[in-house]
Amino acid sequence: MRTSVGIVLVSHSPQLGAGVRELAEQLGGGAVAVAVAAGTEDGSTGTSYELIEAAVREADGGAGVVVLPDLGSAVLTARAVLADLDRPDQAVLVDAPFVEGAVAAVVTASTGAALAEVAQAAREAWQSHKF
Repeated sequence: MRTSVGIVLVSHSPQLGAGVRELAEQLGGGAVAVAVAAGTEDGSTGTSYELIEAAVREADGGAGVVVLPDLGSAVLTARAVLADLDRPDQAVLVDAPFVEGAVAAVVTASTGAALAEVAQAAREAWQSHKF
């Protein structure tokens, strides 16, 4: 069985992270590891280096990880975590709309696509117009 690319959702809000995870997993058929690093260790709004690092490790089954931040310090903290990884090619930080990018990444990863393809699918979600 082929290992799929994992997805990490980095959000300031535990509720937002959990909700996007639930939606993406439902639409992706539950075949992809989706980890959430949302809020701080005490459940407050914010971001946490430690939670992001743990989520990257949790989601990585060997095919790499796409990291999707919601905004602001989620980007900065995720960059710091990725800079400290043992394998720089292990994870890629992707600029994508949070909900649409997560769904696109999970659905694409569920097909067995490679890390670069999953990251590109998330980026292309910028082109998904609602009307």
